Order: sequence, then C-alpha cells, then structure tokens
Amino acid sequence: MTAMGPNWLARVAAAPHARAAGVGLLALAGVVQAFAWAAVYSPGSGKANNAVLFSLLALAATVPLILLRPTTAAIAITAANVLAIVVFGLTTVTGMAAQVIAVCQLGAMAHPGQVRRPGAAGGAGEQYLAMALGVPFLILALGSGGEVSAVLLASLVPAAAGTGIALRARREADVQTTASEALSETLTEHMARGERARIARELHDVVAHHISMIAVQAETARLTTQGLPAAGAQRFTEIGDTARAGLTEMRRLLGVLREDAEATVADRHPQPGLPQLAELIDTAREASGAGTRLIVSGPVTEFDPGVELAAYRITQEALTNARRHAPGAAVDVELRYADDALRLRIRDNGPGPSAAFAASAASAASAASAASAASAAEAAGSEPPGHGLLGMRERALAVGGSLRTGPAPGGGFCVEAVLPAKREIT
Repeated sequence: MTAMGPNWLARVAAAPHARAAGVGLLALAGVVQAFAWAAVYSPGSGKANNAVLFSLLALAATVPLILLRPTTAAIAITAANVLAIVVFGLTTVTGMAAQVIAVCQLGAMAHPGQVRRPGAAGGAGEQYLAMALGVPFLILALGSGGEVSAVLLASLVPAAAGTGIALRARREADVQTTASEALSETLTEHMARGERARIARELHDVVAHHISMIAVQAETARLTTQGLPAAGAQRFTEIGDTARAGLTEMRRLLGVLREDAEATVADRHPQPGLPQLAELIDTAREASGAGTRLIVSGPVTEFDPGVELAAYRITQEALTNARRHAPGAAVDVELRYADDALRLRIRDNGPGPSAAFAASAASAASAASAASAASAAEAAGSEPPGHGLLGMRERALAVGGSLRTGPAPGGGFCVEAVLPAKREIT
C-alpha cells in the first residue's frame, strides 16, 4: 500500500470492480453474522430455518447496493432491515452499514438549493425520502422496547441523509466556483482583446499620423530650403530616416496587437470630434502644401461623441492616405448634416488607387518635386497594406455606420462614410 503512494485508498476505490467487490464482501460478512447468530441464540429446532431466513434478509439488505438504482435500493434495504428487526429483534451490522450508505447516496442526489424549497423538482423527492426512511426505525425503537438496531438506525439514517445533502451542496459549490472563475477569465480575455484593438487603432490614427508628418516635413524642408548647408541637409535626412524607422517598428507592434483582436469596441469617452476638424485640416494643409478644403452643408448639430470621434479619425486617416499616395493633390472634406445621419466624403484629385505609388517608382529620374513625392510615399508606407482602410472601416462599423472607398468619378480617390446620428450598440 505504501508503494502505491499517499492516495492508495482513492485509487483502490476508483478501480473498475471495487464497488462490486466491496458490496460482495459486505454481503458475505452479513451471511456469516446471520449464521453465527442463529447458531448461538436460535432455539435448537429452528436453527437451520432461522439461519437461512436471517442470511437471506442480510443479503437483501446489502446486494441492492449494486443491483438497483439508488432510490429503489434504499427502499429495498430499509424493508429488509425493518423485516429483520420485526422477525428477529435485530439486523446485521452489514445491513446497518448498507442502510447508511444507501441513504447517504439518496441524499447526495438532492440539489442543495432545494433544501429550503419543498415544491422544487429534480431531486427534492429523493431528499425527503432519504429523511423519511428513518421513520420506520424510530417507530420500531419506540414501540418495541427499544431494540439496539432500531435505535441505531433511527439515529443514523437522518445523519446519513444530511451528510449526503451536504456532499451534494459542496460539489455544487465547487462547480459554481469553477464556472465563475472560467467566466471571469473569459471576460478578462475579451476585455484585453478589445483594449488591444483600441490601442492599435489609436496608434495608427494618432501616433503614426504625426510621425508620418515628421518624415514628410523633414524631406520637404530639405528640398525646398534655399541655400541649405550640407550639414543641415544631412540633419533633415537623418530626421526623415529616424521617423521612417520608428514607423517600421510601429508596424510590427500593430501586427502583434491586431493578431488576436477578433472584435473591436467603440471608445466610451472620445476626445476629438467634429469641432476639431478645422484644426486637423489646417495642419494637413500646412504639411502637404496643397489645397485642402472643408465643405459643410445642412444644419450643424451635435452628434453622439462616439460618432464624432469616428468621423474625426476617418478624416484623419483619409488625409494621411492622400498625402501618402497623392502628394500635392488637392483634397475636399465634405460634411453633410442630416437628422438621422452624418455623411462624410473625402476626395482628392490625385492619380487614383491604380497609380498610388507611381511617383515612388519614377523618383530616381525626376526633379526635386518628384523626389519629395517619393520620400512622402516611402514615409507613408509604414503600415501593412490595407491597415488604414481596415481601421476606417472598423471605426464606421463600431458606431453602426458604413464606409465605402474607391476611385472617384473623374479621377482621384474617394472615401465615403455614413454614420448614424447616435451610436448603435449591438
């Protein structure tokens, strides 16, 4: 037993035929006790008959543990023990042990939450039956002079039923605790994925936007500043290279953050909104040196903060893409206010999506203006293809809106978004 380790008893009990073997030994011990009692206390003429009858009752008080369902087994064992006490004035020790085991099993079938709800189904009947099985032994103990077997069983049966109910309550509590822990872990993981998605959007929309502007402005300053010393030009080049290296590292970080962010969540407390669009457009105009207009139509009204944040971020990304893929192109930002929705349209007059990187391909043979465009395209290439459009689409969908991108009629590229007046929570 020592070689089997500290849990040898649990391992033996879990063996395939351990239950049948245990009940068989219990029944055999009951038969031996019955014959021994008959040999000592039974009258000489009836020894054989009493031994056979008592041994049969001993078998009836133990074998049902493995042959019948718990409810039927408990009733059968109770009947056998009651009959033995009535006929012989006692029952076997194994019969009392089997009685305690059967009642404990019956009590364990009762749901702990039903102890205080008599009308509840699914286990309450077994619970009350387990308690009631002690009544016959109590009656026998009070009405027949207080036989030892009847008194013991009248005391042990309710205790065994309570023990079974307590065991079931403990199991239920363990299951509920495990389920609560699993739910808590799932919620924590879901919140972490949503937070990673939010951080990825903010990094792309804000940080990458400003770093891209640094690279573009450094390259533009190097090419347009008259009489710039060689050392100054070198400094501007280093600034642009550093910005592009930072964008490359950010691209890797965004890939990690988006890797397992399966769902997106809308920001609950957005900071920028439609009132900040004018400042955003002024900054984009200064950075690109091209014409950028804000066109507003319809009665200006206040929208849900989440909707205004989405409109701001979509406009910011669209302006960055225009500066990236169509340097020098004019951009129109149109806001159309309606009662039920905000319609946003950003259009440039550049070469369109099919020629987005044409300037970059011809940079080696072009003049200073073409070199500036190539540097702008290179700086803007910090994100994997499609992340900018994906971020805009996520922004629109997060507030219940829609977004369409593609070639604009007559040339250029167009981004159109329809955002509801209020954020739609799905």
